[in-house]
Amino acid sequence: MQTELSKTLGVEHAVFGFTPFPAVAAAISRAGGFGVLGAVRYTAPDDLKRDLDWIEKHVDGKPYGLDVVMPAKKVDGVTEAEVEAMIPDGHRQFVRDTLAAYGVPELAEGEASGWRITGWMEQVARTQLDVAFDYPIRLLANALGSPPADVVARAHDQDVLVAALAGSARHAVKHRDAGIDVVVAQGYEAGGHTGEIATMVLTPEVVDAVAPLPVLAAGGIGSGPQVAAALSLGAQGVWLGSVWLTVTEADLSSPAVTRKLLAAGSGDTVRSRALTGKPARQLRTEWTDAWDDPNGPGTLPMPLQGLLVAEAVSRIQKYEVEPLLGTPVGQIVGRMTDERSVQAVFDDLTRGFERAVDRINRIAGRSAT
Repeated sequence: MQTELSKTLGVEHAVFGFTPFPAVAAAISRAGGFGVLGAVRYTAPDDLKRDLDWIEKHVDGKPYGLDVVMPAKKVDGVTEAEVEAMIPDGHRQFVRDTLAAYGVPELAEGEASGWRITGWMEQVARTQLDVAFDYPIRLLANALGSPPADVVARAHDQDVLVAALAGSARHAVKHRDAGIDVVVAQGYEAGGHTGEIATMVLTPEVVDAVAPLPVLAAGGIGSGPQVAAALSLGAQGVWLGSVWLTVTEADLSSPAVTRKLLAAGSGDTVRSRALTGKPARQLRTEWTDAWDDPNGPGTLPMPLQGLLVAEAVSRIQKYEVEPLLGTPVGQIVGRMTDERSVQAVFDDLTRGFERAVDRINRIAGRSAT
């Protein structure tokens, strides 16, 4: 599963794996793919440094990258406390009432929320980059469009390729014009923040719009035949995220979340603003239903919604309140029916890819290789 882009980066398979877990990122690269560590949860630079040190020791010299979340535009001089002060009291009361209705216990006195969305704030992302550029990362991806121009220039000065996610051909063209090297065409099926155009439609549109820039297909991909389909549509690789949530190397803090993922079907997700304020595909739960209920107060824009629900999400996760417990995940969750190693996932991808290519060769009247 090699393409021009995978050869440029020195990887065996054009499979780019996004994950918040260092052990998974390293295993993806060791298996012949390209591991990309999600940095949004690292609000302390020392924590990111610790995990990048770990990856360096366990990646066997293979290439890897980093994914950050930073807007192309910023508002100067606004602190987190000032942003939090913008949250209406009525929304805070709605959170309290919803948690009380499900008997969600309070955090212990003095216990800080384990999940914060400060990683979405540009100043935090810049501290992450100050750490990351001390390591031999080969790719910097941004999940909120094109990074600021000075970040793109800094990456290029260090021979780091820059990727950006796009949900439409129009967004992809903006990335190209901003000097981005790789466009990730992320379809409607994808987990996390995603647009409204399906991968099958979006991928060739983006390929045509930004040619000759390489494009990665993302959203609803988790099998070898789907990889073959993405490459046949003109992509130079695939960007996979959800499939790594249930691998044995993953460090999901909640066994209940793993159980829910393994049991979920492809129709058990929803695009909801409940987590961050932007539409993000995640497991449908009674928590997402509460926020999507037209009789409720409605969600707030990013980053207010994320700050509003941060402590609530931590409480739900800590106490494993299953009706409310969810996680971002794509529609491919319906294929995630057992816990396997990263290497086993790659074995399945490569075998399925070979079978798909042989099938197309037979249809086309060519002998199988």
